[in-house]
Amino acid sequence: MKQLFALVGRNCKVYFKDKGVFLPSLISPLILLFLFIAFLGNIYRDSIRDVVMGFEISDGLVESIASGWLVSSLISVCAVTIAFTANTVMVQDKVTGARNDFLVSPVSERILSLSYFIATYIVTAVMCFVALGAGFIYMAAAGWHLSAADFFLTVADTLLLVLFGTAFSSLVCSFVKSQGGVAAIEATVSAAYGFLCGAYMPLSSLAGWLQDALMFLPGTYGTGLMHLHLMGGAIDAMKGEGIPLVMADAMKRGFDCTLEFFGSAIPVWTSYLVLAAAGVILLGVCLVLSFARRRKS
Repeated sequence: MKQLFALVGRNCKVYFKDKGVFLPSLISPLILLFLFIAFLGNIYRDSIRDVVMGFEISDGLVESIASGWLVSSLISVCAVTIAFTANTVMVQDKVTGARNDFLVSPVSERILSLSYFIATYIVTAVMCFVALGAGFIYMAAAGWHLSAADFFLTVADTLLLVLFGTAFSSLVCSFVKSQGGVAAIEATVSAAYGFLCGAYMPLSSLAGWLQDALMFLPGTYGTGLMHLHLMGGAIDAMKGEGIPLVMADAMKRGFDCTLEFFGSAIPVWTSYLVLAAAGVILLGVCLVLSFARRRKS
């Protein structure tokens, strides 16, 4: 365990000391939040008013619902994209030969791989909670409708999304042997992942066959949980403005707070199970592959 703790500490220090990697990864979620607010905010506000067409809804409540969508989308994307940035330490050690130096010491391949995973998880979680803190400030300014349960469930959602993002990025980066390769993969994931997990556009706006296909991706369930816990309270508050319950339910379905798999509603516990299982399975695959490579060499 001493070896593991020492390596985890070392990997975290290497990441945070590299200002060229650390500072952009810290600032990029805040920039993304600003871009969401500036360019997508009005689109979501108009979509909310379209759902309740024929009923009056206050501007404050519209703003609150929209802010919940924007922040939940931001964290859902950052939990994966930041994990790829954090995994540059592992790839850098391959490039410089530091990984081989560790392996000729009494450190096992399993301990070394696990240390990269834990360090990436810690770094990604820290960055995501910084972004979540900024998001909470924005949501408070827009109109706070989160209950204590929603707040803590959002924290749990973030931790699970970081677990999935860390496991996914670790598996992909285990095959990468250059910094340029990581940068190319990170750019691809940043561009595509938000659409694939339902962060940029609600799944309900996509074709039926594509909605069903995307439900096979674990990240979609994590995004749905974030939407539910950051938007659910504001959507439920619509009933206090005289808007029928059926409208609130329609909005939850339309904004992916309630997910469906081939027409059947998915329980919240199922989303948690899928997301947690995906993270654990991907971690197991990473450890098995690292052990297999060590035996080959």
